[in-house]
Amino acid sequence: MPDSEREAELLDAERRLQAAQRAGDVAALDGLLDERLIAVGPDGNRFTKQDDLMAHRDRTSIIDELVEDELDLIVEGTTGVTLFLGRVAGTFGSVPVTARLRYTRTWTYGDHGWRVLAAHIGPV
Repeated sequence: MPDSEREAELLDAERRLQAAQRAGDVAALDGLLDERLIAVGPDGNRFTKQDDLMAHRDRTSIIDELVEDELDLIVEGTTGVTLFLGRVAGTFGSVPVTARLRYTRTWTYGDHGWRVLAAHIGPV
């Protein structure tokens, strides 16, 4: 498959991930996050796929607004990287938060399409 098709698929996966985050759609997130996910949040704490799914399921992570200002992506074979810059507003652990954040996500392409393997979220 040419990179341009993989790039289009990765862009679609990123858009579906953002929509699932906004909707708190645990089933969609489950399909888009790799079982081995390791993510680092803006506070420096590490979390896994199960941590992320539980936070959305229990509504301790609620994203009310996710506004994309920039999105870049890179595809090399079965590895992809998305670089999101935007504003996020929501409630995290019962604390209201509004922040400008950069998400750097490393994706892997396999039998189930693109899935997030690693992520880092930092304030800008």
